[in-house]
Amino acid sequence: MAKALYGHVGHAPDRRLIDEVTRLRARVRALEFETARLQAENDRLTAARQESDDLFRISEPALT
Repeated sequence: MAKALYGHVGHAPDRRLIDEVTRLRARVRALEFETARLQAENDRLTAARQESDDLFRISEPALT
């Protein structure tokens, strides 16, 4: 077992693996940015909807 593990110690990391990790990290950053942008847009739309709902809300009965 030790001989099998020894073969993996001290070797330089695989360039393909480093490139893949770099690509995935960039993708995660892009997705996090998109998530934040969509959340801000959702918050804006929710606020706008609440404002428009307030315009149509009657505070007192129309007929008494």
